[in-house]
Amino acid sequence: MVMDKAFLENRLKDIFCRFHAHPELSYKEYETTAQIREILTGDGIEILPYELETGLVAIVRGEKEGPVRALRCDIDALPIEETADVPYRSKITGVMHACGHDMHITVGLGCAMLLNECKADLKGSVKIIFQPAEESSLGALKILETDVMKDVDRIWGIHADPVNEAGTIAIREGYVTAAVDRFVITIKGVGCHGAHPDDGIDPIVTAAAMIQSLQTITSRNVNAFLPSLLSVTRVSAGTTWNVIPDKAVMEGTVRTMDKNDRILYEKRLKEIAVNTAGAYGAEAEVEWIAGPPATYNDRSMSETCAKKAVEMGLKTAVEESSLGGDDFAFYEDKIPGCYIKIGTGIGHPIHHPGFMVDTGMLYTAAEFMAELLKVV
Repeated sequence: MVMDKAFLENRLKDIFCRFHAHPELSYKEYETTAQIREILTGDGIEILPYELETGLVAIVRGEKEGPVRALRCDIDALPIEETADVPYRSKITGVMHACGHDMHITVGLGCAMLLNECKADLKGSVKIIFQPAEESSLGALKILETDVMKDVDRIWGIHADPVNEAGTIAIREGYVTAAVDRFVITIKGVGCHGAHPDDGIDPIVTAAAMIQSLQTITSRNVNAFLPSLLSVTRVSAGTTWNVIPDKAVMEGTVRTMDKNDRILYEKRLKEIAVNTAGAYGAEAEVEWIAGPPATYNDRSMSETCAKKAVEMGLKTAVEESSLGGDDFAFYEDKIPGCYIKIGTGIGHPIHHPGFMVDTGMLYTAAEFMAELLKVV
């Protein structure tokens, strides 16, 4: 690489600290986008003219013929109050980069800078997608509303990894994150006095029975060797101690790796909700909100990644599978993709208020991704 390593290492640390101190929530990444644009423009890196409210897409055009590859870097933060004791801690009350997206931004920028330095030898082009609203599970769709993927033949995604030492490349072939779906069930009963339940239809009792029954989908309807879960995460009913309400609402999530299990969960959840409510004399309305599918690492890309890491003398690890989700999977509906994790130093898990990134890994990660994206 032509660019001085020490200079870029320090620059990337400064860039990271700037983004970490000024986090923005999903769909509100206006200043983040402006800062990314300013840095790219200052380095003479082309920005594609897509009319995105937040987020942007940069491109490094190689001077030799070749394919178009892409790197997805998400840019939004979380509604969490930071507790990490660092000089660059979040200046925004109740908002922090607790998932490492500030690291993703910085690595994406560093990767673009390094590729731009060697574009005379670069075969094909590389698009760096700075994507908004990953934490909403649907931000990728904002990018996909454009034609950014029309000529891309493969896409890479990265994620902060606090279970491995800084700079470790974690990779595995196959499914690495789950499909993410949400449900809302509204149970309609008949309200009455708490002392006279026989005058009404109790939606709370109905909800209790329903919650128990929904757990049998995981334990009795799906293959135990295929990871999945159903969690009821919110239950709301009533306003006071001596009145049985006329309505109860429950909300939760379903996580699946297998496509057929995803279909089965929706079918069985609706059947159990409607029939359990009916057994108690109540009614149930079910809203199923589909999120991103499961993320699947292409075999060839996984092998390429592992080989490149070994060539560069980097530590490697087996990437953990997770029932967490990532809207990176929406890109994989279009083309082959690979979602890898890069060690940020062993510490608090992501989404924890004390989550931290070892800034010493930023240059290593940027250089690795630049070298990986050069592979034709």
